Amino acid sequence: MVQFEVPAIVPADPQANVTDLLADRVKATPQLALFAVPEGEGWRDITAADFEKQVIALAKGFVAAGIGPGDKVAFIARTTYDWTLVDFALFYAGAVMVPVYETSSPSQISWILTDSGAIACISESPDHTARLDEVRAELPLVRATWEMARGDLDKLVADGKDVSDDEIQRRRHLANGADIATLIYTSGSTGRPKGCVLTHSNFVELCRNSAKALNEVVAKPGASTLLFITTAHIFARFISVLNIHAGVKTGHQPDTKQLLPALGSFKPTYLLAVPRVFEKVYNSAEQKAEAGGKGKIFRAAAHTAVEHSTLLQDGKKVPFMTKIKFALFDKLVYSKLRAAMGGNVEYAVSGSAPLGPRLGHFFHSLGVTILEGYGLTETTAPATVNLATKSKIGTVGPVLPGVGIRLGEDDEIQVRGINVFKEYWRNPEATAAAFDGDWFKTGDIGSFDEEGFLKITGRKKEIIVTAGGKNVAPAALEDPIRANPIVGQVVVVGDQKPFISALVTLDPEMLPTWLANNNLPGDMSLADAAKNPDVRAEVQRAIDHANKSVSRAESIRKFTILDSEWTEASGHLTPKMSIKRNVIMDDFAAEIVELYSAPVNTSNVSLK
Repeated sequence: MVQFEVPAIVPADPQANVTDLLADRVKATPQLALFAVPEGEGWRDITAADFEKQVIALAKGFVAAGIGPGDKVAFIARTTYDWTLVDFALFYAGAVMVPVYETSSPSQISWILTDSGAIACISESPDHTARLDEVRAELPLVRATWEMARGDLDKLVADGKDVSDDEIQRRRHLANGADIATLIYTSGSTGRPKGCVLTHSNFVELCRNSAKALNEVVAKPGASTLLFITTAHIFARFISVLNIHAGVKTGHQPDTKQLLPALGSFKPTYLLAVPRVFEKVYNSAEQKAEAGGKGKIFRAAAHTAVEHSTLLQDGKKVPFMTKIKFALFDKLVYSKLRAAMGGNVEYAVSGSAPLGPRLGHFFHSLGVTILEGYGLTETTAPATVNLATKSKIGTVGPVLPGVGIRLGEDDEIQVRGINVFKEYWRNPEATAAAFDGDWFKTGDIGSFDEEGFLKITGRKKEIIVTAGGKNVAPAALEDPIRANPIVGQVVVVGDQKPFISALVTLDPEMLPTWLANNNLPGDMSLADAAKNPDVRAEVQRAIDHANKSVSRAESIRKFTILDSEWTEASGHLTPKMSIKRNVIMDDFAAEIVELYSAPVNTSNVSLK
């Protein structure tokens, strides 16, 4: 059995809780800018000391409102400064936050609040409140609701002015490392969401060790990041807490359509993103160049960028002509993309889904080292991550200090260590099924290279077995197809079928630009585009490209382009944009049947 385990490099403190990370930061650097909030055309800094004052004032409001130690409080809001303010105010009040995705439906809100036993809920906007109100009658335990847009946080602060500082200090010291810090519900890609009990030690020990491992990223003088992915998800939530511990200045931009202007004014030194964001940046730049008659230059620049980075990673000599082309494209193309991201970005931490070597090498040549990592809600986000000092594009890096990973049956990735959650809330059966001793069974499949770098090869439950007995990992085909600018999502099918097929959706944001660049009506509907021969030819090119990386038996032989979009609202994507494969298979069963209604010649398919 292959196993890699790295001892913790920071001694554990079983008595410490998350509030200690902020208190220690204030003690060390009270005047350090820990946050920045939009103000006019720029940003206004908030120091560590001022942030803690605001946290304590709001914590007093929660105490005055009757929130007791250990009480569960649900929170539904976008990614803003107020999110982390509420988070730490609840920590200081001794309460437990239950995050709810801002896009959650009324039925999802009802399930999470009911299952968690939440006694109060904070919402950001009238829209969030309206969804909560739809199911309010189903939530007898919820005795208080507050809406940020109505100024309810300020009212809480005002109501709590008579609560003493000593009471907040008493409460913030109640929890020890083994106690529950938060209850985060999985995104529910397979069935009803389960509540993951994450402890104070999960956050404290992982932050303290990760800060050492990522020292070049988070300890650099002037380190800053702009968060735009949802803080309700463990990925951004962990980074928010890590930034407080490490002293990184954090800004927020909940509207991704305003991301580029925000990057330009905030000028972060590192980013946190999911692969789809990097794909969008690349595809938008490519289509913009195409529209300006410079598509050929951009593609040549991209090819040179990937070639140059690959040679450097492999330790090979970069040919003289490649160096010349690289220097030229750096002025013409790469520098402009760097400027669009604010000009100061050196690192980008990527997670939640595989990135792919092409994008990793492309951004590396821009001067942005993408540190791809791997983790789940159950592992408090990272279990492995590429480091500034130890990185390999195409992998998710080595294990973090304090973490162990082994490959179990069928090469399933199993994790133990400081980051592994305590249990599934009120679900002992699911908890027992998820563990082998103290090893958490992730359901993901992977492999290690000789230096201990992990590579994710698929999901155990998603492996397709064709009628010919060939095992096919969908991600190996889906990820490169999804990188095409006009492809929104793709699901590979073919379990117990004679060959592999695919369901494809189009990207409504990128499609109009691509159509215009290809002398087609930019206002073409999704339904018309799905039948258009030029669009079908472009999707076929994407599939042909993906097929080059697999055997003939694993290649996609047929596909259909759907005339609809898969979204979180349609029920086909999770909040972190992962596909709900089982839902898609059910909802598009007729289309899958149609794919196999006409025979395809598979006599020349190798089944090896």
